Amino acid sequence: MLSFLKSRNAGSQTGGWLARLKAGLSQTRQRLTGLFSAGRKLDDAFYEELETVLVSADVGVTATGHLLKRLRDRARRERYSEAAQLREALGAVLLELLQPVATPLDVSGHRPFVIMLAGVNGAGKTTSIGKLAHYYQKQGKKVLLAAGDTFRAAAREQLMAWGERNNVTVISQQSGDSAAVIYDAINAAIARGIDIVLADTAGRLPTQLHLMDEIRKVKRVIAKALPGAPHEVLLVLDANTGQNAVSQVKAFDDALDVTGLVLTKLDGSAKGGVIAAIAHMRASNTGLKPIPMRFIGVGEGLEDLQPFNAAEFVDALLD
Repeated sequence: MLSFLKSRNAGSQTGGWLARLKAGLSQTRQRLTGLFSAGRKLDDAFYEELETVLVSADVGVTATGHLLKRLRDRARRERYSEAAQLREALGAVLLELLQPVATPLDVSGHRPFVIMLAGVNGAGKTTSIGKLAHYYQKQGKKVLLAAGDTFRAAAREQLMAWGERNNVTVISQQSGDSAAVIYDAINAAIARGIDIVLADTAGRLPTQLHLMDEIRKVKRVIAKALPGAPHEVLLVLDANTGQNAVSQVKAFDDALDVTGLVLTKLDGSAKGGVIAAIAHMRASNTGLKPIPMRFIGVGEGLEDLQPFNAAEFVDALLD
C-alpha cells in the first residue's frame, strides 16, 4: 500500500468511494503499475515506456517531461537500479504537482453562496448540479437550482428531474434568457433564506464568440442581482476530452475568471492524466493563476461526485 492517504477529505473517506475512483482510473492504473514489475531494470527503455504511458494518459508532453526529469534526478540521487524502487517516487512527484490544486470549496463566506457552472456541450454540467445539490444537502445546506440553460431543449426538464430527486426547488421559465432565470433564482434564494444557489448555463464552445459574450453577460447580471456574486465559477470538464480540456480551461478562464474546476466521467474509459496537465500548466506559466480542482466524478450515482483529494487520486492511480 502506498502512503499517500494522510490527509483524506472527510467527505470521501469511505472505501466505496476509493474503490469507485480506482475503477474509474483502471485503464491508466493498469498500464502504470505494470511498468513497475519486480526485477525490471531502470534503463532508457523503461523511461521511454513510462513516457509513452503518461502521454497516452493525457498528462501531456510538457507535464510528462517535468515528471520524468524529477524521477531521473531522484533515481540518480538515491542510486535506484530497479523500476520497482521508483514507484513510490512517481507517487511523490505526482502528489507534489497535484496538491496545490486540491483546494476544497469553502461556501461559508456568503449566504446565499452563488455557484455558476459553465462548460462545453455534453461536459456534464446539469448532472453535476444534481450531484452537488445532493452533496450540499448532506451537509445540512438549503439548496436552490437555477435552470439557466435555456438553449438546450431538454436541459430544463433534466434539471427539474434532479430537483425532484433531491427534493430541491428549481427556478425556471418557459421562455426567456439565461440571465433572467438566474436573476430570478437569486432573488428567490435571498427571500427564502437559501444557503447555496447552483446556476446552470448553456453549453458552448470557446470558438463560439457570440455565446461566450452571452455567458459574460450572465455573470454580470448575477453580480447585479447580488453584489459580489457569483462567489464561485465552476468549469465542468469531461475527462474523455483529454488535452482539449486544457484549451477549454484557458478559454473559459479568459472569459469568466474561472475559480474552480469539476472533472466528470472518470468512468474507466477516461484516463485522468489531464488533471496533471492542468496543474502543470498553471504551475509553470508566469501570470496564470492556479485554478483549484474542486470536484471529480466517477459515475452516474448521487455519491459519485466528491471533492478532489490529491492523495486519494495518486493512490488510486498507483496502488
